[in-house]
Amino acid sequence: MSTNADFIVVGAGSSGCIAAAELARRGAGRVLLLEAGPSDSHPLVKMPFGLAWLMGSKRDWRFKSAPQKGLGGRQLNVHRGRMLGGSGSINSMVWFRGRRDDFDGWSVKGWAWLDVEPAFEAVEAKLQPKQMTGVHPLVQALSGLFGGNADQAPTPEYESAGTFCFNMQNARRWSAADAFMRPAQEAYDLKVRTGAEVDRLEFENEHAKRVLLIDGTILTAAKGIVLSAGSIGSPAILMRSGVGPVSHLQELGISVVHGSDEVGENLHDHPAAGLHYAGPHSGYGLTLSQIPAWMLAPFHYFFTRKGRFASPTVEGGAFFNARGEAGEPDVQCHFIPFMLDWKGSRFTHGSGYFADVCVCRPKSRGRLRLVSADPNVAPDIDLGLFQEPDDVETLLAGLKRLRELMNKAAFGNHRAPEVSPGPAVSSNEAIRQHIRDHGATAYHPVGTLRMGEGNAPVTPRLAVAGVSGLWVADASVMPSITSANTNAPSMMIGYRVAEFISEDIG
Repeated sequence: MSTNADFIVVGAGSSGCIAAAELARRGAGRVLLLEAGPSDSHPLVKMPFGLAWLMGSKRDWRFKSAPQKGLGGRQLNVHRGRMLGGSGSINSMVWFRGRRDDFDGWSVKGWAWLDVEPAFEAVEAKLQPKQMTGVHPLVQALSGLFGGNADQAPTPEYESAGTFCFNMQNARRWSAADAFMRPAQEAYDLKVRTGAEVDRLEFENEHAKRVLLIDGTILTAAKGIVLSAGSIGSPAILMRSGVGPVSHLQELGISVVHGSDEVGENLHDHPAAGLHYAGPHSGYGLTLSQIPAWMLAPFHYFFTRKGRFASPTVEGGAFFNARGEAGEPDVQCHFIPFMLDWKGSRFTHGSGYFADVCVCRPKSRGRLRLVSADPNVAPDIDLGLFQEPDDVETLLAGLKRLRELMNKAAFGNHRAPEVSPGPAVSSNEAIRQHIRDHGATAYHPVGTLRMGEGNAPVTPRLAVAGVSGLWVADASVMPSITSANTNAPSMMIGYRVAEFISEDIG
């Protein structure tokens, strides 16, 4: 079977939905958007608290990392959305652009802060992110940590704390699929196909021409293809298609179209570790006194769009300097006013809250490699966590200061004692061991197809170097991670690829 389009966008996630919608709006031609997973028309997707069940479900790719040397050989979950909206349909919807100097620091022509700011503004005009209302009193108390007020959302630009901004509308998830894809389907005849898992791309004279699905379907793109399958999916597809490290592809019996040594390199994420607090009347949890509230929660949410089911779990947090110095923030805290288990169970009894620390600009790097040319075999995902000692030391200092901040916060009668790792874990080596035993990531993988000059796999115009008719638009193109949650920058990248393609090929 063969289907034709002018442009095919692979991956209907946060970047892909916007790339496809903007290509269609700009009159680039017939645009087809492919998604490996199902539709996002499921009540748990739209309900903010639904992510508690979506992560690890069939709407998640359910990737696992390679054993991490920096974590004593532990493997981590690498949650990635597998439905319309992509990871933007299973995340906590936290909205941060990042810091201005994140983009200046990329040192990539056309990607300084002043270059990307207009794209952020265009995306936000449709997403309209705003501070969550009805947050838990614990979260309200965070805003006083650095002298701010409850109406000011924290920012990575300076030390600050409080309620985060989210891409929600009327207490419902408002993803790139909602704000961009669906309007473009109606207004610009954008075609969308779900259940379309990609095996590889085919080239003619090094020009990307066809998309082969795992069911044997062949899709032809007259003008070009945009890869928006994320930091895991995009490099995997590219390598299966013959673009990547030559020796690696040859070992797997893949015919080389173009040798590109850095494809799959530079993988990194925000490393994190946290503190658990538990005690009566503190946060949300499974207690006898809270049973009536949990039983009424679905009805409360359905009829009023309020209550605990209106919470994306992460309601607020902070940015601060890990060592308490006068410098700029180098860590981010996500605060969850819910009892989270620390002993290995998904749900646990009791009332409590959780706060973590993420290193904003980690130095450690890993890489992604194929295990097989078979698209049904997951790639080897080595996050490379804590390969650089500085990341461990920053996280260690951040956890120590987080304790101080949690003790300082005006939690009143909602305050609970720290139960994990517990106050007894106070020496530097004991905290380092806690990081090794319990450290994870913020589910923000980036960098595997970094853009830049020279040997970079992707050009500053987001075209795949060494071939034609092929672009990448997702978090994989980031040379280095932004200093906060990566969903907003991913959408900005999706917007910009449509700008570039429209300008470069008309």
